Amino acid sequence: MSGPGATRRDPGLPPRAAEGQPGPGVDWSRVRGDFPLLGREVHGKPLVYFDSANTSQKPAAVIDAVDGFYRRHNANVSRAVHQLGSEATEAYEDARAKLAGFINARPDDLVLTSGTTFAINLVAYSWALPRLGSGDVILLTRMEHHANIVPWQLVAQRTGARIDVVELLPDGSLDLDMLRAKIAGDVKLLAVAHVSNVLGTVNPVADICREARRRGIVTVVDGSQALPHRPVDVAGIGCDFYALTGHKMCGPTGTGALWARRGHLDGMPPFIGGGEMIREVRLDGGTVFNDPPRKFEAGTPNIAGFVGLGAAVDYLSALGMDRVEAREQALLAHLAEEFAKVDGLRVFGTAPGKAAVVSFAIDGVHSHDLATLLDLEGMAVRSGQHCAHPLLEWLGVSATCRASLAFYNTHEEIDAFVAALRKVRRLLA
Repeated sequence: MSGPGATRRDPGLPPRAAEGQPGPGVDWSRVRGDFPLLGREVHGKPLVYFDSANTSQKPAAVIDAVDGFYRRHNANVSRAVHQLGSEATEAYEDARAKLAGFINARPDDLVLTSGTTFAINLVAYSWALPRLGSGDVILLTRMEHHANIVPWQLVAQRTGARIDVVELLPDGSLDLDMLRAKIAGDVKLLAVAHVSNVLGTVNPVADICREARRRGIVTVVDGSQALPHRPVDVAGIGCDFYALTGHKMCGPTGTGALWARRGHLDGMPPFIGGGEMIREVRLDGGTVFNDPPRKFEAGTPNIAGFVGLGAAVDYLSALGMDRVEAREQALLAHLAEEFAKVDGLRVFGTAPGKAAVVSFAIDGVHSHDLATLLDLEGMAVRSGQHCAHPLLEWLGVSATCRASLAFYNTHEEIDAFVAALRKVRRLLA
């Protein structure tokens, strides 16, 4: 790391492609080699990591960026005039600019947060709480993560607003006819996942936001499961707020952001008070707040984490998100083909164009038992309710296993995983 925010920029790409120019393709075996943890063993078996929807693995470029910051540039941001303070501030703001560019946004419209959960709560408490009242409707969908449900329930309890829900079709797609019917009412805010963390369903958020905007409805899009796996353009989506998290897109934990339309940011009061979100503080109550986005960034941020997130953006940008999406779709097609050959296996969520997230169950086998025995075979999958209790209730199951793929996975891993699944099924049958 020769300077603040500097990173290694060659994730298995030809030299011109690594500099952002068109290239002939990606050497996915070299890409896999960029992720140190993927080379380890678990219980004496080669690790197969199929839990990227939970958190992604980190390439060496990200690890090196975080390590390099602490070794060479560690200081607080926006406080000191000394050299280290200037370097730290430059690296932190450089990460903001990179992330903004990644989603086609202006840096000054991007609030850096600890993740999607904080970002959605920021909207709930700074935008919704002062504006919603009795009789207003907050519209959610059945497939939402708890982070896009619970904050709205808390707002409804405090304001008298009412929660309404858009249900799903049998394949796990959003019932768009129901959505159109419901937004014709007293809906003031619509919160929707871009991609479901359980079903893999990719919602047509641009169309949804266009319909909502025509009716004056404010839209909040949870982009946690979208940004790591496909190109995202917040201007093209046309939402009011877009929440994202860093640790699912090859960045460090404790990083994320909220993009918002400037008019909203200007009109929202601060969510948390403290240092660096002010211009002037007087004990007579005449505090003057900073301009957005810094008005919402009280206290010392996760500086090293955001330096790492900037490196993750560099890494993904060099790969190209179109390539990432195509790679994961190829892996998903392979997994779906092999799953169809396993007796007694049921997949939840078969919407067309879904992302590489597959929740499944095997008849007569509890998901925790299945995941525990798969772990002994070196296979890392998540089991449980995936922070989506209302969705699991709709599916009629208490828990599922979830295999979530990323571009650094391989077709050979899929074959090994299905072989292990068959072995475990025989043990539990």
